[in-house]
Amino acid sequence: MTDDWKRRLDALHAELVRRDDPVAWVTEADAVEASRRYPHIALRGPVFGVARLDPAAAEPRWRLLKPVVDTMPQQARDGLNSHLWFKAKDGAGDPAARRALLAAVAVLERAPADEVEALGVRYRVVRGDEFARTGDDGLEPPRPTDPEALDPSWEEPCAVPSPDVGFVLDPDRDEGPMAGALRLGLRDFTYTGAHFPADVRTDSARAARTHPDVVRLPVGFSVAERDDSGWTPCGSLTATPHEARRSLYEGMARVWAMLYRFDERKKALYARAAEAFRSAGRADEASVEGRVFRICRVERMVRLGPDGPEPPRPSDADEYGPMKLHPTLHENGTVQYDE
Repeated sequence: MTDDWKRRLDALHAELVRRDDPVAWVTEADAVEASRRYPHIALRGPVFGVARLDPAAAEPRWRLLKPVVDTMPQQARDGLNSHLWFKAKDGAGDPAARRALLAAVAVLERAPADEVEALGVRYRVVRGDEFARTGDDGLEPPRPTDPEALDPSWEEPCAVPSPDVGFVLDPDRDEGPMAGALRLGLRDFTYTGAHFPADVRTDSARAARTHPDVVRLPVGFSVAERDDSGWTPCGSLTATPHEARRSLYEGMARVWAMLYRFDERKKALYARAAEAFRSAGRADEASVEGRVFRICRVERMVRLGPDGPEPPRPSDADEYGPMKLHPTLHENGTVQYDE
């Protein structure tokens, strides 16, 4: 441990003591136990979102505008394209402001731009890495201290906003010594091993130099299935464990039968498994027809450099390119649909 690491961890420990917060102490104890039971890290791969920097704000910091969950950079660019278009349509105060926003939209329509500026605000597509802790029994499930939905429902989606939106990308923000230790350890993380293409490894090593700081994003939850090769993610990232549980329940009870055209026997088998999973309350595993599913805890990191968060790397692949997503919007606010 370097002196810098030790000073930072000592400061985090001192802050935890100063706060005298029982909830924080329990959360820290949970993190310590998790590091013992799930000591390894399994990389899932890159994820992308959008951040904004407003120099005129009271605290001009890079903040997330769109959740860092997209699997391709172009998906995040499209999300930014739509955000700016609707801002021009519904939020611009005058033709000049609308014109400035539409100029940024035009850039995103014709080129894979990772940064645009409009009305003095910088918008950037940001890159993160998604990973999970693993141990002898597989991926780490939710912890007892992880946040749950206040009014969980098995029938309707929970109205839980993404904790990413508005999140400040502050490399010095840690919730305790264990979180700080993990963040500092991730600073040296790079893609290694022959299973990664050479350009991916080269880009990863370069990013560790150009964007040496790390921010850990809010924890998320997902569904994974165990197969012969290990655990395979099979669901989107959710803000609470219950949302991931509900996604698994919906899959077994209804969705998969329609998608994969189950016969009546198989449909009934999965429906029974779904109801057994639901009746167990906060269960984190379900089994049906020899398949094993687990609700797993997912973490993400974003690298930062002197000019802010890391954008997509040259080796990050897109399956499609930029395009026009919305009708023509004129600077007077008129939408032209007949094109």
